[in-house]
Amino acid sequence: MNLLQPGEPTDRCGRELMPRPLQYDLVCLSHLRWDFVYQRPQHLLTRCARARRVFFVEEPLHDDGPPRLECERRDCGVTVAVPHLPHDLDDDEREMLLRVLLDEMVRVHELRNYVLWYYTPMALGFTRHLRPAAVVYDCMDELSNFLGAPAALRQRELELLCAADLVFTGGRSLCEAKREVRPTAHLFPSSIDVAHFRRARAPQPQPADQAGVTPPRLGWFGVIDERFDCELLAAAADLRPEFSFVMIGPVVKIDPDSLPQRPNIHWLGQKRYAELPAYIAGWDAAIMPFARNASTRFISPTKTPEYLAAGRPVVATSIRDVVDPYGLQGLVAIADDPAEFVAAVERALRRPRGGDWLAQVDAFLARSSWDDTWRQMDALLLDAVLTRSTAGAREH
Repeated sequence: MNLLQPGEPTDRCGRELMPRPLQYDLVCLSHLRWDFVYQRPQHLLTRCARARRVFFVEEPLHDDGPPRLECERRDCGVTVAVPHLPHDLDDDEREMLLRVLLDEMVRVHELRNYVLWYYTPMALGFTRHLRPAAVVYDCMDELSNFLGAPAALRQRELELLCAADLVFTGGRSLCEAKREVRPTAHLFPSSIDVAHFRRARAPQPQPADQAGVTPPRLGWFGVIDERFDCELLAAAADLRPEFSFVMIGPVVKIDPDSLPQRPNIHWLGQKRYAELPAYIAGWDAAIMPFARNASTRFISPTKTPEYLAAGRPVVATSIRDVVDPYGLQGLVAIADDPAEFVAAVERALRRPRGGDWLAQVDAFLARSSWDDTWRQMDALLLDAVLTRSTAGAREH
């Protein structure tokens, strides 16, 4: 059977990419889909793809066709690999087929010197046999606390934390937790593409589905799931019917019918990353009504610096990695009670958009670019590849 639809193992200029010392390809194992919300994996791996081949292996889709791995090289240079598996497989059958498909990808694309980059520890079940140049675990969330997490996730994460050459973490509180097992875990918190979101500071034509929403507009973009405080949003909307709440993002893992419906709450659905500045340009403030539960205990929302780069005041609930540093430095207002939340919004709306606050925002964000984050990660990764290569040479 045809297991693989290969992409081209060449760079953007059509030159064949041959492995050389310290040059590596990268194979990412992800629980997220490439075309889902544009976030940490996309920011980092598109930068990696500027210099090397990157394969982004998603979780499988189940359909009626034969087992296969569909590979599509995107304009950003990343090859997205989507496994297709039959229905009604048990865990062992599923992992056996994924192993076969991944081995075939390695063969067809001639991946001789490659790094395994994990976002999901569950991928260990079909990758343990591989012999990579190095192993990275980029831990962006405490996945075991999320709704529907697999029972085996905690044990597999423990295995990965111990086995990986490098462990990166996406937030301060998450890093502290992982250092209990892996003391050398590196902190790389949410970074920012400043130029992209700074466009929202200038007037822009309003998207059609937002243009008719009455100001003041309070906006959110991001995944809407068990981490989102629907009760707080509903209470705030009831307390201030003159405010318009603009909610952008996909609804996952929760019943869409459970979302609060009010005349002043506008659910606009998911938007492309490129569209976000146009929407934010029409907001008067940005909000982050995160629930305070197990799933948000270790999160470090990427949207925090993105809202700030857009020049919008931000009101958030007391998520630890938002309180420190953003709340403590006066960049974000923190409030949990509905009455306190809307009062904080009112204060934010009265404050001038420029001045000292915006200068402080820009000074903070100047230290937080995705380009700098990737350069630091890449330097660590090259050292890890060299260390493994040197150790292997000594053994032989």
